[in-house]
Amino acid sequence: MKVTEHLLSSVDMARFVAHGSLRMDAVVPAEMNAEALEVLGAGVAPVPYGTPVSTAYPEGSFARRLVELPEVAGALHSLVGPEPAVDHHFVHIREPRGGEAQPLHGDAIIDVRPDAFDVQLMYYPQEVTLEMGGTLSVPGSHLRRTNESDTGRYQNLRGQVRLTCPAGTVVFLHHGLWHGGRRNDSDTPRYMFKIRFNPVVRQRRLWDTSDLADPRVREELDTVFPWYETATGRLERYNRILLWRALTGDDSFDLDHWVTRVSNRPQADAPREVPA
Repeated sequence: MKVTEHLLSSVDMARFVAHGSLRMDAVVPAEMNAEALEVLGAGVAPVPYGTPVSTAYPEGSFARRLVELPEVAGALHSLVGPEPAVDHHFVHIREPRGGEAQPLHGDAIIDVRPDAFDVQLMYYPQEVTLEMGGTLSVPGSHLRRTNESDTGRYQNLRGQVRLTCPAGTVVFLHHGLWHGGRRNDSDTPRYMFKIRFNPVVRQRRLWDTSDLADPRVREELDTVFPWYETATGRLERYNRILLWRALTGDDSFDLDHWVTRVSNRPQADAPREVPA
């Protein structure tokens, strides 16, 4: 995997930590999008879990060229580091006027790592209209620990986003983000290629940290989403702080004293009075 100058900024990373996703519109060129429809239609052979990118996708293959596009490679390096492992990949095809909407779910929520995460690349080679049933997701849901399909009974959460996008769009998702594919009500098949990546290095300061002190970093990390409950919604911000501390190595970072307050466990004994 080539390291490029297209690394994410600290503001970008903070937005990912808060939202649980990163969207890159039309970053794949038109000629590759046209090729993708043929490649994905024919299927992409599976690889063993945990295969390095360079082994999973030989040089010159479509998938290898996709992940080595400068903007894609820079984002991937920023999120999971160099030469991540391919957990698995899958070609999703929604046939015209067929199928049902996928229940809202998170992928592998048995994964409760507080200081690391996998990312899922979702590539859309064609324009996705509302009628085509793009992926629905719930921003800020990725750190809410639930079992995989516990959220399947929920419908129409406030602030949910139903993807519409231009051809060549790539979206990176934190593995815990609640999402689900919608039904395709158009006359056109809808394609999406998903790759899940596992980091093989510590996910600490892998992005361009030159703007780490930018006030917008704190603003992004303090984002509140419409579906958050007044009380328990605070847990999302709390967990965000823990993740940001892990990603930056700064154990003093906080928002409104949330983590500092509850982690306060003084170890020093109170001084004893000496009798007169």
